[in-house]
Amino acid sequence: MTTRNILVTSALPYANGSIHLGHLVEYIQTDIWVRFQKMRGHNVHYVCADDTHGTPIMLRAQTEGITPEQLIARVWHEHFNDFSAFHVEFDHYGSTNSNETREYAEDIYKKLKSAGLIEVRSIEQYYDPVKSMFLPDRFIKGECPKCHAKDQYGDNCEVCGAAYAPTELINPYSAVSGAKPEMRHSDHYFFKLSDKRCQEFLREWTRSGTLQQEAANKMQEWLGTEGENKLTDWDISRDAPYFGFEIPDAPGKYFYVWLDAPVGYMGSFKQLCNSRIETAGDFSAQLSGDATSCCAKDRGSRVDFDEYWKQGSNTELYHFIGKDILYFHALFWPAMLEHSGFRTPTRLFAHGFLTVNGEKMSKSRGTFITARSYVEHVKNTEYLRYYYASLLNGTMGDIDLNLGLTEKGVDQKEGFVAKVNSDLIGKYINIASRCAGFINKRFGGLLFEGEPVLPELQMQSGYYYLSKPIQERIVDAYENRDYSRALREIMAYADQVNQFVDEYKPWIMAKDASKDKELQQVCTMALNMFRWLTILLKPVLPTLAKNVEEFLSIPPLEWKDAGVPLPAGHKINEYKHLMTRLDPKLIEAMVAANKESLQPTTQVQSEQRHAVHQQHAITPLSDTISIEDFSKIDLRVARIVNAEHVEGAEKLLKLTIDIGEEKPRTVFAGIKSAYDPEKLKGRMTAMVANLAPRKMKFGLSEGMVLAASGSESGLYILSPDEGAKPGMRIK
Repeated sequence: MTTRNILVTSALPYANGSIHLGHLVEYIQTDIWVRFQKMRGHNVHYVCADDTHGTPIMLRAQTEGITPEQLIARVWHEHFNDFSAFHVEFDHYGSTNSNETREYAEDIYKKLKSAGLIEVRSIEQYYDPVKSMFLPDRFIKGECPKCHAKDQYGDNCEVCGAAYAPTELINPYSAVSGAKPEMRHSDHYFFKLSDKRCQEFLREWTRSGTLQQEAANKMQEWLGTEGENKLTDWDISRDAPYFGFEIPDAPGKYFYVWLDAPVGYMGSFKQLCNSRIETAGDFSAQLSGDATSCCAKDRGSRVDFDEYWKQGSNTELYHFIGKDILYFHALFWPAMLEHSGFRTPTRLFAHGFLTVNGEKMSKSRGTFITARSYVEHVKNTEYLRYYYASLLNGTMGDIDLNLGLTEKGVDQKEGFVAKVNSDLIGKYINIASRCAGFINKRFGGLLFEGEPVLPELQMQSGYYYLSKPIQERIVDAYENRDYSRALREIMAYADQVNQFVDEYKPWIMAKDASKDKELQQVCTMALNMFRWLTILLKPVLPTLAKNVEEFLSIPPLEWKDAGVPLPAGHKINEYKHLMTRLDPKLIEAMVAANKESLQPTTQVQSEQRHAVHQQHAITPLSDTISIEDFSKIDLRVARIVNAEHVEGAEKLLKLTIDIGEEKPRTVFAGIKSAYDPEKLKGRMTAMVANLAPRKMKFGLSEGMVLAASGSESGLYILSPDEGAKPGMRIK
């Protein structure tokens, strides 16, 4: 087998919110593929980074009273820890706010400019008169000019996928202040995607087999037929104030975040290459302070950046992405690379969205669940890795996380709980638990050695042997990211192994001392097959596989070990439970906790531009109410006199609120994850003053502060304009 040199990336999570179960579909899918390729002996590098630039980062940092650099450093650690909890092992996890990413963004820009593919134009751009700033595309909303869907962003429609200029939106409004934006002139820099060179290249590239067929078909819709020129030039600049990289020859102009976000793949990989050179460096320092990079294998073999990124490279480059960012990765990105002297991706692997119980993730139902919340409640993250793998098939189709929710609780005979317990416990773990004890107790942990007393049980004969055709089918399924097919094959083999155990019944043999040799041989055979199953499952269940390696006292399993028995007389360690059944009560507790997180505050969707925004839980508008209904809500300007932690509360802060009354009120608000209590003291906000007091475990809550939230985690309490006083009514 020829060793392949492979570079793999996942889309960059935006540094303005927490990782949730929707995001994890992509990272788990990618990690499984990378681990499989490494087990096969290929030379694989898996890199990713936080996407850190843009107006949302700048505004959130201002709100929290910290610098953007401090914000993205904190979020980087949160993201990295969440990925680690789900055993997503990057060879390097960096940040787009790095010198390496800046270097390649500027290099690409200068080469495109030299090629005549950058043009400066004076354009009319939306300006927020309330906030005194030009509005980025993602901070303008309105009606899609193509399909007329409401409340779409200024750069592309999440309903029909069309890309357009924000000036094309119908009835636009500022997502920052809600004001009607004004048109003002500004010089902007454009990548001439409409240039004939780009058009011709993209027509050929998108039909070359680089894309899944369904993705290629979508690209042809956007490209149009031969002779058409449907692609428009791409605005790659933004005006100050902006958190990002300033364009080299344009003071006050910054690269649009979508230009440097994919360049972050190059920047992160360059950091990996540098770390392999600086093998004597102290990389532990990168995990402290405002560090923004980390390598899983810093001291590995040296890696040459140009070998993977130069045009004509014979290495392989794969991007795993969500289907909603296909436009950027299949049109803008390859055109940028091709015309700046870099290689284009070998393949783009686009996946679908995640639904939960057949619907979009919902905060009101408790099914918008962060990675951290899953870890805190369910703990074993390999349950979810296995369940996702059982659904993924290499297409762009959506998958559903069926939690089995019913009015009476979680149905353990349906979906997630049933799949995990049936396959992993009932089929796989069951083999070791039924046979290992006999080897430990009766034979001192030694496997069978000598001439077989049951001649029919030769290692390479019978239906129970892991045959080459079975292995080849599983290899093909993993290679093509059809994990659901791979797991069906693996579990079919597990059924055969269990049938073998049931046929020979070691628990019956153990009652007859004269059959000790037969017992030892049968259990040895079963444990060898259990080991082979572990090899097949290791890309999906790496931690469980490591525990099996300890139990069997063997070196790390590789793919070439499949079908090869352990040495005769090999000694195993004492068997300990490898995995427990998934308790449905853990799912119930997780869902309940996420429902509770909504109750202390009114949730209003915020506008957060996200490089991986494919998993948005879109909250539908509520039913129409009359002005009389609205007038019943008494909204008041409020000042936070004091804010403090609540002992024993995971999400709550205790706020002392002044709304102009003689005595301040107490409000418990679920904003602990977003705010330092010390920074809230003295801050002005808004609250519902006539909400009936609510008795909580920690005390009486006498109102509700208003906060905005989007699909990602993150809360933003509302603030009145300067001059507002506590007690003023909001109308």
